[in-house]
Amino acid sequence: MEKNKLTKKGDSYFPTKEFQKRAWVNNKRIYKEALKNPIKFWEGLAKELFWQKKWKKIFIHQPPYFKWFVNGKINITQNALDKNLKQRRNKVALIWEPEPMEERQRVFTYYDLFREVNKLANAFKKIGVKKGARVGIYLPMIPEVIISMLACVRIGAVHAVVFSAFSPKALQVRLQDTEAKILITADGYYRRGKLVNLKQNADEGVKETKVEKVVVVKRAGNEINFQPDRDYWYQDLIKNQNDWCQAESMDSEDLLFILYTSGSTGKPKGCVHTCGGYTVQAKLTAKWIFDLKEDDIFWSMADVGWVTGHTYSCYGPLLCGATYIIFEGAPDWPAPDRWCQIIEKYGVTTFYTAPTAIRMFEKYGSEFPRKYKLNTLQVLGSVGEPIDEAAWQWYFKEVGKGKCPLVDTWWQTETGGILITSLPGIGPFKPSFTGLPFPGTKFDIFDDKGKSCSSNKPGNLVMLPPFAPGLLRGIYKNPEKYLETYWNQYGKKVYFTSDGAYKDKNGLIRIVGRVDDAIKVAGHRITTGELESAVALHPDVTECAVVGAADEIKGEVPMVFAVSKTKKPEEQIKTEIISQIRKEIGPIAQPKEVYLVKDLPKTRSGKIMRRILRRLFTGEELGDLSTLANPESMEEIKCKLK
Repeated sequence: MEKNKLTKKGDSYFPTKEFQKRAWVNNKRIYKEALKNPIKFWEGLAKELFWQKKWKKIFIHQPPYFKWFVNGKINITQNALDKNLKQRRNKVALIWEPEPMEERQRVFTYYDLFREVNKLANAFKKIGVKKGARVGIYLPMIPEVIISMLACVRIGAVHAVVFSAFSPKALQVRLQDTEAKILITADGYYRRGKLVNLKQNADEGVKETKVEKVVVVKRAGNEINFQPDRDYWYQDLIKNQNDWCQAESMDSEDLLFILYTSGSTGKPKGCVHTCGGYTVQAKLTAKWIFDLKEDDIFWSMADVGWVTGHTYSCYGPLLCGATYIIFEGAPDWPAPDRWCQIIEKYGVTTFYTAPTAIRMFEKYGSEFPRKYKLNTLQVLGSVGEPIDEAAWQWYFKEVGKGKCPLVDTWWQTETGGILITSLPGIGPFKPSFTGLPFPGTKFDIFDDKGKSCSSNKPGNLVMLPPFAPGLLRGIYKNPEKYLETYWNQYGKKVYFTSDGAYKDKNGLIRIVGRVDDAIKVAGHRITTGELESAVALHPDVTECAVVGAADEIKGEVPMVFAVSKTKKPEEQIKTEIISQIRKEIGPIAQPKEVYLVKDLPKTRSGKIMRRILRRLFTGEELGDLSTLANPESMEEIKCKLK
């Protein structure tokens, strides 16, 4: 076996002995030990953090409500910043890479970041932000978005980050729900070489809300509408502020942030996360799953507008004292190899991205990862949706050269952090299987009657008490929705994830997609994730999406959208894709139609918007396409359907 390559046993890979020796966690006994007493397990890990006051009770459960580290007092910034000043004052915390290549990066040591956060915290106080106040953050991936989040929680304010590519209407709905009186935004930013006038969107979005003051970061220097009676320039606001601000004492169950999930229909849900449990879980999962050490350079490609960005592009790395990168632009702009350039430029050791991005990299070919020195990489991660076997293998072999543990990760906005994966120092890493429940958590797969499913039998993924400390505590201002969405299917003691899954004989869990993404073909329930995995095995398919459409005879039928990298005749590829599905799943899953397209509609975080594709067959309005990274893709797809 080639030196440093992972060991393969059967259909799984395992870390090398060298990697295991230096990993934070390297013995599978951790799982049994944690499950003996999960509450004590989490308490032991919480002791790694600085608490202003220790908790009186570790866990209280009054189904469906629960609390962790009851009456403990903590501030996440003291753990992410102050604590690191003792050992890492001059260590680089954050590296910002702008999209324009001629622009210089900005680098912040832990001390730099500490001072900037404190100055903005004092500035917030000056304009009336108090403990418990909600602050809207509508910023691109620039250092000020990290500083703004940290400044809010420093003084006990609650941040509600809104993805910068969201439309003014999407911003407005979230500001109305939070009743935020302060919004922080920017004049503009760059995306694929174009200047986005963010302030214009913000001005539109604050209409009919309670926003009284708008703080504007000067990023692009573009001309904007500035209202002196309402707007403040960020730099002017922090100019004469003291670089020390007392960290607010926060109860473990005090509100830390609100983050909205789009949802497939209706009003977005504001997931409520609290101070103590989230901090413990964010630190531990970042440390163990990415094996973060003093000399690591961590790059999570996720925008902070999403939960992955909150936990692993902001809080998690800082709680671990790591050095991490945030990037303003698209990973394939201005050239397809931009992502490789960044990895080589900074010597990235841990790379965390989405299957959609991986498939995009694969589409551009293996010449790029072979051209660059990616030998600094030690751990690869995947997030966002289930990763198919073909993409997994390409990522593992071409990017990681077969030498890096590949941690596929399952979690949700609601869970606050990763809860199912394979730990890099233990394994196993099995293509298209996510892994085992994180130590100290209990998951099962239930059938519709609430009975545990046997191996290889699909069912509904559920979490059992004591729930992970970072799990949401509610839906903001909507307790009914909280009960209905998460605690209704199997009663108030079982958290329903709404994801379908099954486990193999070794207990490894494979996520097959959202339960509501299932298609019932002639009474047979088939998940779209299962269908997509079958399509993706075709060697000429780089990415795909499957949705269900109504059918008079079968009830529903699959419709396949596939992006191909070959110049073969369309009819030949379509026939081959249908044969692939019949082979992998069976004739019952045969699609009614296969559409070969140039691109699939995606958000800027890389999520394929299947619900928009589904609406093509229901006659519904497609809705707001402004949040898509590539709205033009829908025009081509609509032409295909005519």
